[in-house]
Amino acid sequence: MADLSVNIGRLKLKNPVMVASGTFGYAAEFADFIDLKKLGAIVTKTITLTPRKGNPMPRTCEAPAGMLNSIGLENPGLEVFIKDKLPYLNKLGVPLIISIASEKDIREFAILAKRLDKVRAISAIELNISCPNIHGRSAKLVAQDPVATYEVIKSVRKATSKVLITKLSPNVTDIIQIALAAQSAGSDAVALINTLTGMSIDVASCRPKIAAGIAGLSGPAIRPVAVRCCWEVYQKIKIPIIGMGGIIDTLSALEFFLAGATCVSVGTANFINPKVSIEIIEGIKKYLAGNKLSGIKEVIGSVKI
Repeated sequence: MADLSVNIGRLKLKNPVMVASGTFGYAAEFADFIDLKKLGAIVTKTITLTPRKGNPMPRTCEAPAGMLNSIGLENPGLEVFIKDKLPYLNKLGVPLIISIASEKDIREFAILAKRLDKVRAISAIELNISCPNIHGRSAKLVAQDPVATYEVIKSVRKATSKVLITKLSPNVTDIIQIALAAQSAGSDAVALINTLTGMSIDVASCRPKIAAGIAGLSGPAIRPVAVRCCWEVYQKIKIPIIGMGGIIDTLSALEFFLAGATCVSVGTANFINPKVSIEIIEGIKKYLAGNKLSGIKEVIGSVKI
């Protein structure tokens, strides 16, 4: 049997397939479709200090080979999440990665991390510094500035001993510089990429199809960009990469491993096929067996250029 286990800092996963934040709810929504315990890890929907209603409707629309969304980090807030959502997640026995974001002040990242540091059920924290759907320095500008990225991660690193994963934005001139800043500040891994900013207009009404106007583009349309980012960053950093962006099946997941990802995270495809993450895990096993490979680590970064 091939070895699918991988490590993200001190966190060991039994397989390298996780589900991406914002596309899997709080896991209970998918319990009727798959055996959740088979997942390598679950990344929760992003939480903030206080409850958020999110952006106005409409917040999603289809795009060529993908979708646009501007949910705006709708969530019940930190304390409600811990009280109402975490108990169910804890029962699953799967590593839990909690995605967090700030709203108005980037110091909120450290406040959130310090509170979560006390919760034993949580395996790791994902810093969502790259959401394109909320306004202000708390989101987009942090992920676009290596200095701001370093400052946020450094403050969070002081607030928690848990494994830290920093989610990066493709909406930058040089994603390598942001990844290097994250590594220098103490992030245990980087996740890339978050959505690309996009826009779609209804010609009949002359209005954007998304109420907020600009939204995040995800799905197969962004995969070539995501794979390129993964490969470029892999050449320059020493910490693990969690690859994401347009993964819809085993072959698309394998692209990321070949480009240097230690893990992959399945996002938009969950809306189309709720069983896709489990199918990818099984597909990786068949790929390794068919190529007589002892484990997934033999695939990571093995693209021939």
